[in-house]
Amino acid sequence: MLWQRKENQTVYNLDVAYGIVRERLARIDVRRQCECSGAVQQPDGSVVLRYLNQTYHLDIPQSRASLEGSKPAVSLREQILLLHYFTQAKGTPLARKQITYRDLPGGLVYYPTFVKRTIEPLVDYFGERPPLLIKAGVVVGGSDGQMGDSSLFVLAFPRVPVTIILWRGDGELPPGGNLLFDASISDYLESEDVTVVCETITWRLVNYARTL
Repeated sequence: MLWQRKENQTVYNLDVAYGIVRERLARIDVRRQCECSGAVQQPDGSVVLRYLNQTYHLDIPQSRASLEGSKPAVSLREQILLLHYFTQAKGTPLARKQITYRDLPGGLVYYPTFVKRTIEPLVDYFGERPPLLIKAGVVVGGSDGQMGDSSLFVLAFPRVPVTIILWRGDGELPPGGNLLFDASISDYLESEDVTVVCETITWRLVNYARTL
């Protein structure tokens, strides 16, 4: 996904990114990509893909993604993310080794942006009340990760697990947090896409927590 920093905001060139992923879709073996991504091909040729506890339908000929049922239209940004995952999935088994964003390709360069869009909001909202993270986790299909003072395990895509860890802090240290990924994640998503996934998880958790 193409982006650049401008006045502290991330600006996506969505038209260019969408054009690139459409070209990829035109060349792929749909059945193989279903096997690699954990998606399921339907009798009508469409593809069903789970993302953050919701079911999406991918129309491969039209290069579109829609949310199952009578739901709001999927934004172009989110459609590109779903199609990126589907076209880029390599079917690599989980490495069972956790890494941080800084370990991803280009991660050191983009890490400050990643922190501002994900870790900082999570720590600001849940750092003083870690148990609330687990309660809010239901909105993204999360479960207790049993790490730190509180942690949430989220299967963002079928082959992309994400773990959020929070530490409450004490009189000397402020609350802190981090996000961990399986080392295989780069075989499924570009680093910029990982940021988008984690930002989406962050704000779904925060917005849902505000209703509790």
